[in-house]
Amino acid sequence: MRQRDIPRIPSGEITDEAVYRDRRRLLKTLALAPALVAAGCRGGEPPAPVAGPAPSAASLAAGLRTAEEQTRYEDATSYNNFYEYGSGKADPSRAAKTLVTSPWNIAVSGECAKPGMRAIEDLLAGLVPEERVYRMRCVEGWSMVIPWLGVSLGAVLKRLQPTAAAKYVAFTTLADPRQMPGVRSPIIDWPYREGLRLDEAMHPLTLLVTGMYGKPLPQQNGAPLRLVVPWKYGFKGIKSIVAIEFTRTRPRTAWNDMQPREYGFFANVNPAVDHPRWSQKTERRIAGSGNRLFAERIATRPFNGYGEQVASMYAGLDLERWY
Repeated sequence: MRQRDIPRIPSGEITDEAVYRDRRRLLKTLALAPALVAAGCRGGEPPAPVAGPAPSAASLAAGLRTAEEQTRYEDATSYNNFYEYGSGKADPSRAAKTLVTSPWNIAVSGECAKPGMRAIEDLLAGLVPEERVYRMRCVEGWSMVIPWLGVSLGAVLKRLQPTAAAKYVAFTTLADPRQMPGVRSPIIDWPYREGLRLDEAMHPLTLLVTGMYGKPLPQQNGAPLRLVVPWKYGFKGIKSIVAIEFTRTRPRTAWNDMQPREYGFFANVNPAVDHPRWSQKTERRIAGSGNRLFAERIATRPFNGYGEQVASMYAGLDLERWY
């Protein structure tokens, strides 16, 4: 990561007035999941979590949309990270036009009954895309509100019939230096890899995305197929997926491999645990028509505000130990 891409957050914003006044709600939400004290894992296999009470249908439905002001399409498609096209925020929108998204195939492997190569049309056949309006929180300290179009990842994974041995799902991004100029530089150990625990992947809020703002997904935002997990930091939302693998053990992931102290495997949004180089207590919300460089800073919520829907998955799991 180049020095100019590292956010510069003033020390005065480490604890701001919004966080101070919001402390009662923050503590109440944290009580739902006392184990949420870090963004990921330090290494090794964490113990199986103790299942908490499952969220109600009404709670899950409430998590599918937010009435918060949405980010402009122009901002969401021109200010984003996609290191396969460079490390600058505008690099993807300038360079991603080279990505050929059709035909597109996904390799399915590992602990499942139906491995093999799948065309994207076959993988998603019969599933009707639906709109989900989710908050998206970047680990760098900025956030957006985006109307995504996609299908439940769980519905797709069920078709592939994971075996009882499958505990995790690993994903891989295309890494083609002919189409992706960023792959020619050793920014990351290519290809980009990410993963989820199987219960996280099967959660109703986890979305396999094919579009946004009522349009097909742009190349710079991960066309033709990307992941969105709204309660996790944005780097978990792997783009331009070409492989899905069911594994017995926790898969290696790109940022965790490169900087394990800064980018954990779980990567659940948590304002109580700072990034080693900046605070996570607040975020710069890029929404509406304001200048995105001077957008309003707001308090970050545990699990990005989705604690009611997902906190039960982490009950009893010491995420500080398993960073």
